[in-house]
Amino acid sequence: MYNTLKRKLAAGKTTVGAWLTIPSMDVAEALSTLPLAWFVFDLEHAPLTEQTAQQLMQSIRSEHTTPLVRVAWNDHVLIKRALDIGSHGIVVPMVNTRADAERAVQACRYPPHGARGCGPRRPWVCDPDYLATADEELIVIVQIETEEAVRNLDEILTVEGVGAFFVGAVDLSFSMGFRGAMDDSGFQKAIDTIHEAGRRHGVASGIWLGAGKQLQDRVREGWQMIAIGMDIQLLVAGAKQAIAVADLQ
Repeated sequence: MYNTLKRKLAAGKTTVGAWLTIPSMDVAEALSTLPLAWFVFDLEHAPLTEQTAQQLMQSIRSEHTTPLVRVAWNDHVLIKRALDIGSHGIVVPMVNTRADAERAVQACRYPPHGARGCGPRRPWVCDPDYLATADEELIVIVQIETEEAVRNLDEILTVEGVGAFFVGAVDLSFSMGFRGAMDDSGFQKAIDTIHEAGRRHGVASGIWLGAGKQLQDRVREGWQMIAIGMDIQLLVAGAKQAIAVADLQ
């Protein structure tokens, strides 16, 4: 197994990617022709199953686009099944404590370093070196999306095996009482605190769109994983732009 994204992050590079939520191989294939470094196949908030997520992975045309899966919960079985369909990394929601982060890492590693059951159905077929390389190549990405998680940042980000964090901006804004008002200065201060903790501990940082700022601002700030949106949003945005250009009103 060879994880291109993990190497880019280790080199300090900025990457952009997209959330995939539409269970269509055409959508995944089309987006994979763009210079996107990663896809997150969303099994938390989208109508995807492990079967459809695997099919979407199989439609990726570019070897430079790393497939990731966001599981529905920090659950050993859900993580195991997502890895066994070929994901190169796991995005784990609602990681609020050191114990949460440790549980996520353990679920992604084989004994004696973890507790992952051994049955990598698809990776076994596609990659004869998988069992020897998976523990080092897989990336564990924890989501920071509650006020509790912000308080526990130092403990979470010092767990060995946490390869990156991703700010769940909307959930975080609700947890902090801002309820989607992500441009509020208080919320932006929390985002800055998270980013600084990532820098301090050498953990790659991820964020959804601009989270209250312009996306290019996040690029200048040095965020390393920036989601440009989810497939359905990009579809609607493209249509809106076309309608605006047509000036039909």
